[in-house]
Amino acid sequence: MNVSRETEDLLQTYAALIRKWNPSINLVAPTTLPDLELRHIADSAQLYDLAQPKSGSWLDLGSGGGLPGVVMAILLRELPVKVTLVESDKRKSAFLMTARRSLNLPNLSVKSQRIEALEPGNHNYVSARALASLDDLMPQLHRQLASHGEAWLLKGRSWKAEVAKVAEHWSFDLQHYQSKTDPEAAILKLREIRRND
Repeated sequence: MNVSRETEDLLQTYAALIRKWNPSINLVAPTTLPDLELRHIADSAQLYDLAQPKSGSWLDLGSGGGLPGVVMAILLRELPVKVTLVESDKRKSAFLMTARRSLNLPNLSVKSQRIEALEPGNHNYVSARALASLDDLMPQLHRQLASHGEAWLLKGRSWKAEVAKVAEHWSFDLQHYQSKTDPEAAILKLREIRRND
């Protein structure tokens, strides 16, 4: 990644936090820890390069260990973008709050609750990574996005089947991008999400 020295230091500090906490909380699959920087952090950072947010609010659903939410907060820390992480697991929420303090990210907030319990939002961006099928995500994206907002989803190899299934009940504008870190994965950008009557 082409980032400043300060940003690189923060990303490395975040990676160290994940490695420290992972044995007790399992923030990422233990087998992926040796490739943490590429497999998780660089993978998440692709959203910043693609979305290029300049202002507004970014909501990350099912944040887990903060991927991509904490990475986005680090990359967006000098811009007027508020990043909110939603994670119902209390231990993972505690990790996210520790990361917020350790990395000094005042643009980041953590909501320790279920996604379904969130008040309807008006967010410019909503993201999710390895969270749920597109079918399960669509009602939440619809509830949380502003009218011209963008959903950014990191999906695995079955993304085309997920899109085909969800198109039976939802209309949306879709762009997809091949992941730079996994040739079988894709990044989906959804806009204008509407439920079919």
